[in-house]
Amino acid sequence: MQTQDNIKEMVKQKYSEIALQDKETNETSCCGSGCCSEEVYNIMSEDYNQLEGYNPDADLGLGCGLPTEFAKIKKGDVIIDLGSGAGNDAFIARHETGETGKVIGIDFTPAMIERARKNNEVRGFNNVEFRQGDIEQMPVTANIADVIVSNCVLNLVPNKDGVIKEIFRVLKPGGHFSISDIVLEGELPKQIKEAAEMYAGCVAGAIQKQVYLELIEANGFKNITVQKDKAIIIPDDILSNYLSTDQIETFKKSATGIRSITVYAEKPAACCDTNCCN
Repeated sequence: MQTQDNIKEMVKQKYSEIALQDKETNETSCCGSGCCSEEVYNIMSEDYNQLEGYNPDADLGLGCGLPTEFAKIKKGDVIIDLGSGAGNDAFIARHETGETGKVIGIDFTPAMIERARKNNEVRGFNNVEFRQGDIEQMPVTANIADVIVSNCVLNLVPNKDGVIKEIFRVLKPGGHFSISDIVLEGELPKQIKEAAEMYAGCVAGAIQKQVYLELIEANGFKNITVQKDKAIIIPDDILSNYLSTDQIETFKKSATGIRSITVYAEKPAACCDTNCCN
């Protein structure tokens, strides 16, 4: 059994490697090339081309949804992007909030922060910044954000309840989030749950969909809505790294489902009891 610190270090190392690659290299080594699926961390990414503000050189293909598409960002909003990577969702959020708004990207991996800052410097955005930090202890003050977005990141964090509490803390009263993430319906085989690569690939660290939604509600959020829900199919060539042929067939026939969901929720506009204010 890996400790939380071990899991965090493994995720940091893996995403440091990814940060040093270009998207073409990632696509060639993964499912993007269409010939093989040797890695799992970007089999879930979606097409950003229709979103204004999209910058291909900031897209490493690591997401599992399009949270900024659903985030209801208004001009002048303060946006926080959790697990901001090379800056992809942050730059789209910046297009939505405009020059009068502000975007703060937070990422755990120094190499990702460095890459995002270089991408930002090229664009000359003076209202986008990237901060290194743990999203379980965000390097921002309370009640600062109008909107929080995140793309396939919470599943990488061992203490998901702690992250959701932090999201509540930093959102302004009446603020909201739109987060894309991986969740489960049913239990994964032990070999997949214990595989480090499958954890870094956003699968092994996922929790049950119902538990995920209940955590959000238990932390005081209201108007919780699943904005998008899609099945994730792991190719056989990835599964074969962990399961035998018979085990793969059994897994496919099981009730286990791996899903990408985008969830919207609001922090109440006014405290109604002691727990809300906490």
